[in-house]
Amino acid sequence: MDVLGTHVLLELRDCDPKLLNDLAHIRRELLRAASAVDAHVVGESFHQFTPQGVTGILSIAESHISIHTWPEHGYAAADVFTCGDCTMPERAAALIIGALRCRDPQITQIRRGLNGARVAELQAATT
Repeated sequence: MDVLGTHVLLELRDCDPKLLNDLAHIRRELLRAASAVDAHVVGESFHQFTPQGVTGILSIAESHISIHTWPEHGYAAADVFTCGDCTMPERAAALIIGALRCRDPQITQIRRGLNGARVAELQAATT
């Protein structure tokens, strides 16, 4: 298969609700994750919901990193999609998991490309 990118989908259950509702923390940690994998941020958008919850996206030259949180459920949905020279989306995912103090992460990895996608369930690494 001609792999063009790797898409890592995160189901983050049992996270710290206070962190899930902290826009500044979410933004800082997504930027840190992007930097850790040498991604090049080209744009960003973050929003704090009332009464709670945060959504955010980093547009990166290599694709994107995004998150949507539900503090009342201790849950976040996030994804890291990278292509080109950014070859460690799993590392970015692990940093996001740790930053939210997630105790029950599920990671799904999709190799995206011209000849179809291959999906793999990955064991979460929270270090």
